[in-house]
Amino acid sequence: MQAVSDRWGRLDGLVNNAAVTTEVPLHDIDAVTPAQWERVLSVNVIGTFLVSQAALPLLRESDDPWIINVTSIAGVRQTGSSLPYAVSKAAVDHLTTLLAKFAGGKIRVNAVAPGLVDTPWTQGWDTQRQFVTTAAPLHRVATPDDVTDACIGIVGTRYLTGQTIVVDGGLSLMI
Repeated sequence: MQAVSDRWGRLDGLVNNAAVTTEVPLHDIDAVTPAQWERVLSVNVIGTFLVSQAALPLLRESDDPWIINVTSIAGVRQTGSSLPYAVSKAAVDHLTTLLAKFAGGKIRVNAVAPGLVDTPWTQGWDTQRQFVTTAAPLHRVATPDDVTDACIGIVGTRYLTGQTIVVDGGLSLMI
């Protein structure tokens, strides 16, 4: 944050978009290890909190500060690449509401919860891609631009805080 302050003198917004997962089918509860839990929760939840906490002093000085946390439909529906991932995204959704309520300084804190997004991370997920294309009312997976558009909409909506906006082409209506 010191580098941000030194270079730009201020911080108006923050997007927390770092995440890891471990691919263990949700039904295979016995296969999940403590190390997998620690890694996923450390990056997805604790990392999101620590970056937000570090940014708060600069954000409080902004005229229109905001934070957007990128979560997942795995945090709002019983789906996802693993139990630790889904639970971590649900935790980030709740962290979003708590930060919105208690961060102070007029900081708007919201989240976007994408469904399957076509990225290098999901390149080999052909079964999931086919399911989404068939089941989702919009009959396609999301693009990074779809998620970006949602973030831009959130930034431009100045009377919105503590909300998670699901960006999944309607898939969560079907599962």
